[in-house]
Amino acid sequence: MKSNVRVRFAPSPTGPLHIGGVRTALYNYLFAKKHNGTFVLRIEDTDQTRYVANAEKYIIDSLEWCNISFDEGPNKNERFGPYRQSERKELYKKYADTLIHSGWAYYAFDTSEELEAHRKGHEKEGKTFIYNWHNRKKGRLVNSLVLSEGEVKRKINAGENYVIRFKTPQDNILQMEDEIRGNITIDTNTLDDKILFKSDGMPTYHLANIVDDHLMEISHVIRGEEWLPSMPLHVLLYRAFGWDSPKFAHLPLILKPIGKGKLSKRDGDKLGFPVFPLAYTNEITKEVSSGYKEDGYFAESFINMLAFLGWNPGTEQEIFSLEELITSFDLKRVSKSGAKFNPDKTNWFQQQYMQTKNNTALTEVYQTILKEKGIYRDVVFIKKIISSIKERAIFISDFWGLSSFFFEAPQKYDEKASKKNWKIGTTELMNELIEVISNIQFFSSENTEKIIKEWITTKEVGFGKVMQPLRLALVGALQGPHLFDIIEIIGKEETIKRIKNAIEVL
Repeated sequence: MKSNVRVRFAPSPTGPLHIGGVRTALYNYLFAKKHNGTFVLRIEDTDQTRYVANAEKYIIDSLEWCNISFDEGPNKNERFGPYRQSERKELYKKYADTLIHSGWAYYAFDTSEELEAHRKGHEKEGKTFIYNWHNRKKGRLVNSLVLSEGEVKRKINAGENYVIRFKTPQDNILQMEDEIRGNITIDTNTLDDKILFKSDGMPTYHLANIVDDHLMEISHVIRGEEWLPSMPLHVLLYRAFGWDSPKFAHLPLILKPIGKGKLSKRDGDKLGFPVFPLAYTNEITKEVSSGYKEDGYFAESFINMLAFLGWNPGTEQEIFSLEELITSFDLKRVSKSGAKFNPDKTNWFQQQYMQTKNNTALTEVYQTILKEKGIYRDVVFIKKIISSIKERAIFISDFWGLSSFFFEAPQKYDEKASKKNWKIGTTELMNELIEVISNIQFFSSENTEKIIKEWITTKEVGFGKVMQPLRLALVGALQGPHLFDIIEIIGKEETIKRIKNAIEVL
């Protein structure tokens, strides 16, 4: 085992990066940084039939937005480069040949039609066809284990298609250790002889993955649960090459909100939440998928939420900076069972981070939004509004809905609230209130509240008989922040103007 921690995130550029992939990258990053190690990005593009041209850029842009910075990767510190498997394909044939010569692999010339016939034949007998020890030497399959060396050479020289298959050992009980799941035992008789290399010169994931992890000196392979069935083959490949195996850790699935099944894009479309970090446009269909960034989430809240999908710190703390996550992260606290995705909890994290945002920075962003609406107000005014509404906002896009009444007097009043709260005698009370407000000299929220409440007490009327119609007059509905904060921000003149308008309309 290598002493230095080196981990890798190795996505395939076949489309947008699912949040499950982002979480895998995050856990690798946290583990590497905690142990002063190296986080490597490797693009596994051996499957050229599914390759999407803009997917690699999307992956890198997504990691950049998430502040998950890789130490080595395409065009960055290429110590073990290149970091795209398609640019390393000359390497893999040599290692496939090594396995052939050592007896750990063999050539197979079976056509897809022949293999399909074998499958159907087994199905008729109620069996499952597996290409492995029990049939590879019986003469029914066409491979170098039953053909002479001369026949094999003639087939290859004639340009016949072939694959190189791993020769899985027979009658072997394989003991493996997973950092999350503990000891795993597999009977090798149940495994098939996986394809490692094809005659078109491209390796399969299994061979390329093992060779690259070894050459890049990867110490820990931290990847999704879907790769757990491949672990026996990978462990056997390391043994076949005579290499030390890295430590393995297989992360739990991210489940649908109902708790059953893997989270998919369809779930997000159906329930109205993104499953990708950034918006993505399908190059072929031109279909646009939403992203967390474009939907208004902060990168910090997105990462904090992802960290808790399968891991917990063992404490009550839920809000973690990236630095705190690095300090606290431990593979031993990663769950074996799937993690249910909760859109409401995602919004909760976003709202918590909204409260930590600097009001000055939020003011600058909101000023830009207001200018697009043709509204120009000074920084001090907008900053006061941000302070009053921020605790109820989840996204910056919520600001206008929570604060439009600060900039525009109500054009209409909530009908239900008006009927309930603007009654006989309300107009007289509001006219008296105008006089009270007119005489207030120091127009702060605290002072105005004190004077108006003293007046209400003197009048011996319920507070609701004044406060509800007053809010209705200022906002147009029974909503908004602290009433006297609204009064202070819009000012005395505007407050009186709005009360008079309500008297006329209601």
